[in-house]
Amino acid sequence: MRISFDWLKTLIPTDKTAAEIGALLTGSGLEVESLEELESIPGGLRGVVLGTVLTREKHPDADKLSLTTVDVGDGTPRQIVCGAPNVAAGQRVVVALEGAMLHPTAGEPFKIKKSKIRGAASEGMICAEDEIGLGTSHAGIMVLDTDLPNGTPAADYFGLGTDTAFEIGLTPNRADAASHYGVARELRALLHQPAHLPDVSQFRAPTTAGTAIGVIVEDAAACPRYAGLLLDNVQVGPSPEWLQRRLRSIGLSPINNVVDVTNFVLHELGQPLHAFDANRLARHEIIVKRATEGEKFVTLDGVARTLKGEDLVVADGSGAPLALAGVFGGQASGVSAATTRVFLESAYFAPAAVRRTSQAHGLKTDASFRFERGTDPDMVPVALHRAALLLQEVAGARPAAPVVDVYPLPLGPTAVRLRLPRVERLVGQFIEPARIRQILSDLDIEITAEHRDEQGQEEWTLAVPRHKVDVTREVDVIEDILRIYGYNNVALRPHNSATFLAKFPNPDPEVLRQKVAALLSGQGFSEILTNSVVNAAYFEGPGAPDETIVRLLNPNSGELNVLRPSLLPSGLETVRYNVNRRQKDLKLYEFGKTYHRRADGGTEERNVLALYFTGNATAETWQHPAHKTAFPDLAGAVVQVLGALGHAQPAQQPTDHPYLAGGLALLAHNQPVAQAGAVAGPLLKRLDVGQPVWYAELDWDALVRKYRAALVARELPKFPEVRRDLSVVVDQSVTFDQLRRIALRTEKKLLQSVNVFDVYEGPNLGAGKKSYSVSFALQDFSQTLSEQAIDQVMQRLIAQFEQQAGALIRK
Repeated sequence: MRISFDWLKTLIPTDKTAAEIGALLTGSGLEVESLEELESIPGGLRGVVLGTVLTREKHPDADKLSLTTVDVGDGTPRQIVCGAPNVAAGQRVVVALEGAMLHPTAGEPFKIKKSKIRGAASEGMICAEDEIGLGTSHAGIMVLDTDLPNGTPAADYFGLGTDTAFEIGLTPNRADAASHYGVARELRALLHQPAHLPDVSQFRAPTTAGTAIGVIVEDAAACPRYAGLLLDNVQVGPSPEWLQRRLRSIGLSPINNVVDVTNFVLHELGQPLHAFDANRLARHEIIVKRATEGEKFVTLDGVARTLKGEDLVVADGSGAPLALAGVFGGQASGVSAATTRVFLESAYFAPAAVRRTSQAHGLKTDASFRFERGTDPDMVPVALHRAALLLQEVAGARPAAPVVDVYPLPLGPTAVRLRLPRVERLVGQFIEPARIRQILSDLDIEITAEHRDEQGQEEWTLAVPRHKVDVTREVDVIEDILRIYGYNNVALRPHNSATFLAKFPNPDPEVLRQKVAALLSGQGFSEILTNSVVNAAYFEGPGAPDETIVRLLNPNSGELNVLRPSLLPSGLETVRYNVNRRQKDLKLYEFGKTYHRRADGGTEERNVLALYFTGNATAETWQHPAHKTAFPDLAGAVVQVLGALGHAQPAQQPTDHPYLAGGLALLAHNQPVAQAGAVAGPLLKRLDVGQPVWYAELDWDALVRKYRAALVARELPKFPEVRRDLSVVVDQSVTFDQLRRIALRTEKKLLQSVNVFDVYEGPNLGAGKKSYSVSFALQDFSQTLSEQAIDQVMQRLIAQFEQQAGALIRK
């Protein structure tokens, strides 16, 4: 949110600097993120002063140039060569001194330097209005009518004061500060000095109805208050300079005097307004109602929108929508150059109604920003009167009918109980009751009753004004007291303590996450973070909704409408983005949540670790060709992650993952904790990924639950390891993992590892057969293995392979 310091000082005069005000606001919770100096014209006319032409003579070497001497107030007249035809002795002029940087209306900025023009020295420049950015005329120099002394800065003469813009990081709960007056109210409490609303006492409206616009509110819950005023004799045109300057200071572009006034009042008082062309209102009537399901409406941006039955609209007497209430106006009723009668709207719309419409149509406006967070119903008439007076001033408008104010059930202040001992307990420091009274008074919070409870502790009943939408509980009031009292004024105690000590999880998932992240990053992986909200089309076929998907009730768009049940599609979007930019060799990982609907209708979140491999696993060098990523690269990374979490030798089994073309599931304690394989071709095609991708998905919640923190260390063996190989012929359906588990069950003492180093399939083996070449590492930690012991182990292994796997041992 942008706030003009000069504008702010019209509501709360102060002699403090912008930096001091910024520090005060930041300390109270309205964080000032930046301060920007603003100038009415670029350069601020620094180095440009008023002067008097003392003499004027014809330049000896140029017919169209004049030699002048000019008094600029420092006692040393300047000789200046001037080419203007209207320069004459005795004139009061604008002089740019040596070193001044000028920003002309057209062209590039330039610096004034001492120079020679046709052989004559020139120590400055007598300026025309376009040369200093004040206009477009270049017919001659500016001739002034003023008694100000020579040397007076030109900026003072032209009233070009500087301003400072505050960029405030407004938190969602501080809707009360979403305007210049809202910030002034905050400063009133911080500085303990009065802030005042703009004077609207001169507003007058006719007492007879005449051609009034009638107002009907059909949904009082969504629109508790609606006020309006009919103005005629409106002359639409450019706004005066002061109004345009105010809007530009907060980053808005002027449009016309009517629209500019509504924007000005919005940012001054925080109350959104809307101006309708009254001649376009059917039956001279306004109806606030719910839209008809499916009806079309063209908004001011020219977009045709299909309305929902729950959208709140402002319609005319025929029922045709004129505006999305509190969000955006319609093209058909907008103010144009031909407008002569205006119906000015000032209303209080319920936050939920505005938020629903804003989200449904993807519209975020200054008005919806404020209505969604909550505005002040008591500001409705004040803003209306303020805008009417301004329109009388800048557009010649005239009230043509009495103010219409539909407010059947006035919204009163919020009643809150405040226990003074509670203030000390939560703040951590005693604050004098007199100081608390002062703070509450400065915040417009009224003390309506005082008494003592059964324990004799002082207790107050408070009436909190409607503009403080975030203050509804005792703790909210105490927070406001602390903000104004000052966080820095609360002293730290020598020995801080807490009445509650949080229980720390064991193992800590965040510690494990950092451990695995460091492991993967050390292997060359890059961490990514993708959106949890994705397109339902990734998971559903045409016309086949999936009831297990968690859908958003109010999606921002049709392409972001469900919570992801898998990290894979959003990760593939990242792969595609990089591959399309010639970054084809990728190793990525992501920790994220997936979302699922349970059979009982509830929802659940699961934490997942995803790994992505694509392109080359190793780069090409003069020694080695490039190595394409394959399943063993992915499986090796997964096994390393499992090993870091205490699962060094996970079991394996085939997986049936919906997005993988085959692959393996890795098990810990006989439960699947990871699935790995190649991404299925149809999914790659759907996401337009043009190269193979290997993907692994690890159940992070299960891995944290099954984490083994204990480390087992043993002395290095003194006795040698022995290797023996077997060629095992088995059916096609038998996997190496089955053989490995048979071997480990058969020999638990001497067998240290089992590895496959070759797989062969061919006609020599017979139909449906394949051969594994398997190596076995045997070792005894207490003695050197004898040939007899080795042979006995190998015979047992052969017998079990033949018995349990139907194997034939090739010799």
